[in-house]
Amino acid sequence: MVLSLSLLPVWGQAASFDCQKARLSTEKQICAVRSLNDADVKLATTYRIVLKAVPMGTRGAEQETQVQWLQQRNRCGSNSACIAKMYQNRQVHLDNIIQCRVLSQGAF
Repeated sequence: MVLSLSLLPVWGQAASFDCQKARLSTEKQICAVRSLNDADVKLATTYRIVLKAVPMGTRGAEQETQVQWLQQRNRCGSNSACIAKMYQNRQVHLDNIIQCRVLSQGAF
């Protein structure tokens, strides 16, 4: 019984959006594939940390970059490999901000 439940899609469990309200094929794919859901959770958490940690003058630019990234990610449609690559690249970018800016120089 437990094994069969673990194979079901993870609808409703993505951190950055409500899977019950997913409209785009990319969003639906993220909700249906556990590894994409996990990448979404990690990225959403890292993004929130970055926005709180960088100077106010940097936040707007990073928010714009996030909007552009979401638009590019959504062009993947339901292609899991494309979505995974988009998450991987964005995660590296955000991790670099934390490493270079926040850990080296401090939050402000």
